[in-house]
Amino acid sequence: MKNSYLNILGLAFRAGKCSLGEETIVKDIQKNRAMLVLLANDIGPQTYKKLTNKCKTYEIPFRIVDDRETMSNAIGKSHRVAIAILDAGFAAKIKSLLG
Repeated sequence: MKNSYLNILGLAFRAGKCSLGEETIVKDIQKNRAMLVLLANDIGPQTYKKLTNKCKTYEIPFRIVDDRETMSNAIGKSHRVAIAILDAGFAAKIKSLLG
């Protein structure tokens, strides 16, 4: 079950329904484009605080998932600690798989 959300994450990324990078994610949260924010479990404390506070303020759901390496491998990029899902369908599917 754990790996299936990574497959969906990879699909969402290839479909262009993800945003990467702290500043881009913050902008997408503020513009209510982000449907779900996935954070690596080894994210830095300052980045964690900044992104979770933004998510709470704008009522965007977020989940703590695997480490940065696992997340990065799923989308074929390196050193990604946060990914915002911009599509409601992908976000709902990932949330259901994560529980």
